[in-house]
Amino acid sequence: MDRNQATGLILFAAVLLIYSFYFSSPEPVTDEPTPAATEAVDEPTSSDLNSQAVELPDSARSVQARQKFGEFAEMTNGQEEIISLENELVKISFSTKGGEIKTVELKEFKTWSKQPLILMDEKSALIDYQISTSKGPISLNQLHFGSSKGTTTVEEVPAQQLTFTSQGASGKITRTYTLADGQYTLGHNLSTSGFQSITDQSISINWMDKLKKQEADIEESRRKTHLNYRTDEDGFDYLSASSDEDAESLASPVKWVAFKQRFFTAGIIAGDHFTSAELTQTIPKDTLSVKNMEAAIMLPLEGGKSSVTYYFGPNNFKILKHVTEDFEENVDMGYVFVSWVNKYIIVNLFHYLEKVFTNYGVIIILIVLIIKLALFPLTYKSYIGMAKMRVIKPEIDELKEKYPDDPSKQQQEQMKLFGQLGVSPISGCLPMVFQMPFLFAMFFFFPNSIELRQESFLWAHDLSTYDSIYTLPFTIPFYGNHVSLFTLLMTVSQIAYTRFNNQLTAAQGPMKNIGYIMPVTFMFVLNSYPAALSFYYFVSNMVTFGQQAIIKRFVDDKKIRAKIEENKKKNVNKKKSKFQSKLEEAMKAADSNKKKK
Repeated sequence: MDRNQATGLILFAAVLLIYSFYFSSPEPVTDEPTPAATEAVDEPTSSDLNSQAVELPDSARSVQARQKFGEFAEMTNGQEEIISLENELVKISFSTKGGEIKTVELKEFKTWSKQPLILMDEKSALIDYQISTSKGPISLNQLHFGSSKGTTTVEEVPAQQLTFTSQGASGKITRTYTLADGQYTLGHNLSTSGFQSITDQSISINWMDKLKKQEADIEESRRKTHLNYRTDEDGFDYLSASSDEDAESLASPVKWVAFKQRFFTAGIIAGDHFTSAELTQTIPKDTLSVKNMEAAIMLPLEGGKSSVTYYFGPNNFKILKHVTEDFEENVDMGYVFVSWVNKYIIVNLFHYLEKVFTNYGVIIILIVLIIKLALFPLTYKSYIGMAKMRVIKPEIDELKEKYPDDPSKQQQEQMKLFGQLGVSPISGCLPMVFQMPFLFAMFFFFPNSIELRQESFLWAHDLSTYDSIYTLPFTIPFYGNHVSLFTLLMTVSQIAYTRFNNQLTAAQGPMKNIGYIMPVTFMFVLNSYPAALSFYYFVSNMVTFGQQAIIKRFVDDKKIRAKIEENKKKNVNKKKSKFQSKLEEAMKAADSNKKKK
């Protein structure tokens, strides 16, 4: 024992002696000391001092608790215990101090490093319910609860139930959690009764979470991580991901708030609605967390009761669709003009093939074949349209030679020629336009498909991220420091297809070269995108190449020429259509204005 410890012990003993002298009741004086008096005279041992030191703070805390918590003071005493609810999908741990969620583990998933996937824990997240009282706001996390477990049913599904009860002198608080079998949702009912000091019939829920890193590529994870919400007035929305820090104050009723990561979501859903919410998200400077999110939500406490539902689980479109209204929007299916393809066609097709095949590379190939087969009539029409343009190319070249210095006149004569020959210049492009939603839909589907997470195919160890066959000793701007083989294959196949397509259409000038620029551009864009996306585009290019090669064998340019000549004879005296007349008038007016200028 050093000098400071000895001095402290002596002073502490002196305080105890003074305390006992002034506050203990007087003992009767006798000739012989009683056992109690003898013990008082004996020199106190170290264990005696320690036991008395524990009793004093408890006494002092009791007085302080009464001053700070009022009628809730008795509820601040107790010992913390950890209790869990779990089913085959999720394990959720609670603390009896607050009756609050502490950790959430998704049992069917692992992190990128093959560790148990802890969606949130007490080191990274905090959920705090506060009630307003005459003593000020009181956090339920400051109160101790007793617990009991039981079973029940939720919509005829067996469920576990955990009830926390904290009893005070004048009332009690009860928190009941329900976890059904085979569900990622956790029901929560809260009730208060008997307290006179509660001043506001609402509860403030403060949820803070430093979202844990679950994937290897943190930059891609941050791009796909948003604080999402749904209001009764405006529907689904989210905080912008364009800035390092963003916040939103919602005064209208809010149905749910979700901390959405790339593949997993933690959300809270109101039984009726939240009256308001303050939402904030920030991107940390380090890589210890993906994003830091906070939500301060006001929940009505009607008749002393309120209810919410938590969702802790994967971003699986079909699962989220059954949670609550618009909750499936946590899976980004793309813009309006392509989202319908993913929501109503690709998702259902993908899940159907999952039931039959276990290899996701095979599933991607089958999706390509099915889509290409369904769109084959459009592909055929596109080919025929391009073939017609190729056949009449000599006539078009003649017009260019006839009016070399008058582009407007060239266009007018070309339109007249198209009408005579019965050829539409957009007949080859329009079918391709109808196929574009399917092409762009995959740009959203594969990067957000949790089904592909940690699924391998050929040399790709994980189809949900890029397939790196070589790591560069330097970083190329807009490309990265790795080489994706699927992206290279996609690029080569696109260049080969472009060369073949130019031969079919007899393309010249800028249009001939632009087809080669696009594959190279996409090589840079897709190098860090999921391997599944590049593989899909590669297979799609190869199938399209094969389709056009087959069509070419069965389409005779001589027959097309004969058909065009037949149209030419029929349309010798044909009047111009209204559309053609208006188009020619517009072109003449534009040419006239150009000459005036």
